[in-house]
Amino acid sequence: MDADARFPLHDRSEVLLAADAARLFAHLDDHRRLSSHMEKRSLMTAGASMRIETDDSNGQAVGSVIRMTGRVLGMQLSLAEIVTAYEPPQRKAWETVGEPQLLVIGGYRMGFEINPVPDGSRLVVFIDYRLPAKGLSLLLGRVLGGAYAAWCTRRMAEDARAVFGVPNPTSNGRPLDEDRQD
Repeated sequence: MDADARFPLHDRSEVLLAADAARLFAHLDDHRRLSSHMEKRSLMTAGASMRIETDDSNGQAVGSVIRMTGRVLGMQLSLAEIVTAYEPPQRKAWETVGEPQLLVIGGYRMGFEINPVPDGSRLVVFIDYRLPAKGLSLLLGRVLGGAYAAWCTRRMAEDARAVFGVPNPTSNGRPLDEDRQD
């Protein structure tokens, strides 16, 4: 992805998977499955869970809209995303519309890229984001935003690895289950 001044902060997670690009893309293209970590209560979401809704295109076309809503510590959370790139089986990206009501990050562009490798695919999950604009969220974002962004990309990559596993090691002895590349 090209740099974008609207989203100056970045994180990415990378993993090699024992799945061809078409099968992997089809799995990740289900936004509820891809973002399932957001529907589960966890320490990284301060015990909150988000409800995910998609439009009639199910988040599977450029222009498709995805919405998430939830509550944390008595505060309403909400965001809308629009799919901005849709190139099966290589790439999909989406970004927030307007200013999301989140606790530790502001607007963002997120997505994944899939490249074939021997016996599988390389998956890169990325997020380009900015901190919240003001108040307590800005303060929390300065402290926790990077950790939250890393958790999101890592969770998506690890969820895919749990489904597909890693390719068999190559003869050159290089390990194929690389986790993170910053």
